[in-house]
Amino acid sequence: MLIVTELKQRKIDINELPKQIPDFSASYESKDVVIKKWIINWLTSLFKSNKIKNNDLLPNKSQLSSYLGVSIGTVQNAIRYVEDEGYLTSKQKIGTMVSVNNATNPIAPVRKLTTKREKIIDSIQAIIIQKHIKVGSPIPSTRKMADDLGVSTNTVRLAYEYLCNLGILSSRQTRGNDANWILKSVPKNISLDDFEILTDIQTSTLVDKVKEELKDFIKDNYKIGDKINSHESLAEKFNVSIKTMHDAISSLVDEGILFTRRGQYGTTLIKMPDSPALQPKIENSIFASAQTAMQYSYQKIENKIKNIIITEYKIGDKLPSMEELSELLDVSSNTIRKALQNLAQQGYLNFIRGRYGGTFVTDIPQNDENPAYKWLAVNPKFND
Repeated sequence: MLIVTELKQRKIDINELPKQIPDFSASYESKDVVIKKWIINWLTSLFKSNKIKNNDLLPNKSQLSSYLGVSIGTVQNAIRYVEDEGYLTSKQKIGTMVSVNNATNPIAPVRKLTTKREKIIDSIQAIIIQKHIKVGSPIPSTRKMADDLGVSTNTVRLAYEYLCNLGILSSRQTRGNDANWILKSVPKNISLDDFEILTDIQTSTLVDKVKEELKDFIKDNYKIGDKINSHESLAEKFNVSIKTMHDAISSLVDEGILFTRRGQYGTTLIKMPDSPALQPKIENSIFASAQTAMQYSYQKIENKIKNIIITEYKIGDKLPSMEELSELLDVSSNTIRKALQNLAQQGYLNFIRGRYGGTFVTDIPQNDENPAYKWLAVNPKFND
């Protein structure tokens, strides 16, 4: 559990920011990179004149977003870049603190080794070595690298920017160009054995650490059938954000340790962590009566649409529009959309855009009571 040392901290007022905001139209660089340079210049200037000190807190990201006229996500990316260069440090439940002195220490760059970006930085370096990419040659585009590593293009872009700060990569500062990122210097004093190329970034993160701590807490404080504390109270106890705690609890739900129901029912312990004993299926447990009630609306509608497909459609048929299904099933269009998306992910539907597009049946859901439906649908003899 994290222990936070109480500091006397001053929060920088939004009015202390430079009156001249960046001109994004005058640069080929992305907005977050432009903001990064703007913040660093501002911090350096004020630090030298003793107008700010280390451990002073930046204004909230929402305030910065409004002040600069950009999204919070853009501000978040810019702050990450500034952190990488050692001018800022973020602490959970405290905020983003000035740490200009760290920028003068190249031996200890600021890195938080618990995020996906930091994990793929090593993977990218390993790929550079493995593929024997030469200095001056382009490296895979952010989209290609993101597909290979199973992460978002924004995560890869943040990693590339970090490697630019280290002098390993350079950017041509153009957009929409696959050869935008160039190898400037090969990572030194390392070998391929130092790294593992991650094709699925599911490595140790803060969520994983909290999940393991939560398991120990559950074993010491609960028994099967107990309702655990709310996400908010657990987040406060473990000194993490509610989002982090929510993700940790969701992971325990996936492992069959916890069972979450909406509303007043909350989250209940149904299996002790690390217990080898098999627990009764949820449908046979004391929660059986709530099993249907706890389903999200789109899950119920999903089953209804499956039955409609089984009884009224064959492969290749076009379903009614979302508006028509919404009226037919007496639910919102958003619920219909979510249900159709789930069925598409399961391989039963396909969305086609354009004038002659729509939602088309690509497979027939199984029906235990009458498995002949699917055979009839795909058999050319019965397909008009």
